[in-house]
Amino acid sequence: MTAQTYNGWTNYETWNAALWIQNDQFLYNTAKAIVEFAEPDCTPMGNWRRFVRCMMEGQVGRYLGATGDGVRWDDPAINSCEMGALFEEIEEELS
Repeated sequence: MTAQTYNGWTNYETWNAALWIQNDQFLYNTAKAIVEFAEPDCTPMGNWRRFVRCMMEGQVGRYLGATGDGVRWDDPAINSCEMGALFEEIEEELS
C-alpha cells in the first residue's frame, strides 16, 4: 500500500490551509506577524498553534474560522508538523 498525498501535502486539509496562508494577503501578514513577534524560544509549531488560536477566537474567528473553502483552521486532519514547517519557511523569509 502506498501513501496518498494531496499536491505534495499529507492531505487536502493541510494543503488547503497552507494554500490560503500563502495566497491570501491578510492571512500571510498575520502569519508573518506571529513569527515576527514570537517569543525567542517559540517553535515553528508553536507559531502554527498561535495562528490557529488567532483565527478561531474572538471577532476574527467569527468570520475567519475556516479557509475560504470551508476547512476549519483547527481541523484535526491538518498536519501540524507540515504547518510548522510552513511557519519555519516564513521565519526564514523574514531573516
